[in-house]
Amino acid sequence: MTDRDFMLRAIELAERGRGFTNPNPVVGAVVVKDGRIIGEGYHEKYGQLHAERNALASLTEPALGATIYVTLEPCCHYGKTPPCTEAIIEHGLARVVIGSRDPNPKVAGKGARILRDHGIDVTEDFMMEECDRLNPVFFHYITTGLPYLVCKYAMTADGKIATREGLSKWITGEKAREHVHKLRHNLASIMIGIETVLKDDPMLNTRIDGLTSPVRVICDSRLRLPPESNICRTAGELETIDVCAFAREDEDYLTRKSNLEKRGVEVINLPGDDGKVDLRKLMRVLGERKLDSVLLEGGGALNESAFRAGIVNEVLVYVAPKIFGGSDSPGPVRGVGVSTPQDAYALKLKDIRRFDEDILLDYLVRKGD
Repeated sequence: MTDRDFMLRAIELAERGRGFTNPNPVVGAVVVKDGRIIGEGYHEKYGQLHAERNALASLTEPALGATIYVTLEPCCHYGKTPPCTEAIIEHGLARVVIGSRDPNPKVAGKGARILRDHGIDVTEDFMMEECDRLNPVFFHYITTGLPYLVCKYAMTADGKIATREGLSKWITGEKAREHVHKLRHNLASIMIGIETVLKDDPMLNTRIDGLTSPVRVICDSRLRLPPESNICRTAGELETIDVCAFAREDEDYLTRKSNLEKRGVEVINLPGDDGKVDLRKLMRVLGERKLDSVLLEGGGALNESAFRAGIVNEVLVYVAPKIFGGSDSPGPVRGVGVSTPQDAYALKLKDIRRFDEDILLDYLVRKGD
């Protein structure tokens, strides 16, 4: 087996932690001696041991003189767990092969330098592109303090997200919908607008055994979230934040806020100049709460507001082989729209996947390039 084979195994292991480690990155590690894997591990859950320590804890023989392949630069500071650099040094490893560099200022090059200072051979940027693909959320969050926002919607081949009667269940097939539930597990929070709640009465949970459900965030300018809705009924089980936009916190606001809080819903007032929720402020608030990512499952109005606010990082478009037609059938991004093609929100194709007859188009939002 080659260096590449061992790093591919570390990448495979890292993926097992997805959805469980937020706001930490997903990381995998493999310990190799004389061409044999003698230990492997991954970061399994936020607050628990990192990949390197899990790999070293699984050793089948002493690691003296061995090589460890790790998808992200080993940490060198005390957080919820002790530094991984210490464990690597203590076990007498001779070589460390690193995929991604850690942009966290507490690590950023320091981990590799400490290892070199202790006489360990360090190779950096090995299969960096493949390893970097593991952690776009972490890289964005740790450098900006803001959540990585993924705008997701399903539409027909003619660009409709519902019929003229507002019906949307179901545009895509079962496999595509299962993928959406895995997305809900992968990302820390999910955001929708109040109109979607009033129309569909969703749960916004992850309906796959063993996976986690995201924090639910409702953009609800006038606090219209119905106490009898599925969101309110389950607020005691799933963390729920209702975000409103009251210019004055008057008696009407206080009454509505109190009614929702009795149901277990947290209420935050973040009014913007347009009388709607200030989405930029909301992203800062969520980031401060260590919510590193947002899955936006909004309707056309909220989606347009998110693009206009400049908070969208990635767009996932599920395209079904159907035609709804009709000028009254809604599209995924509404609002006034841009004036010229040059004013468009520019995207870069990241990936294309197929779920039976449905197609997933995965785009990155171009930011100032």
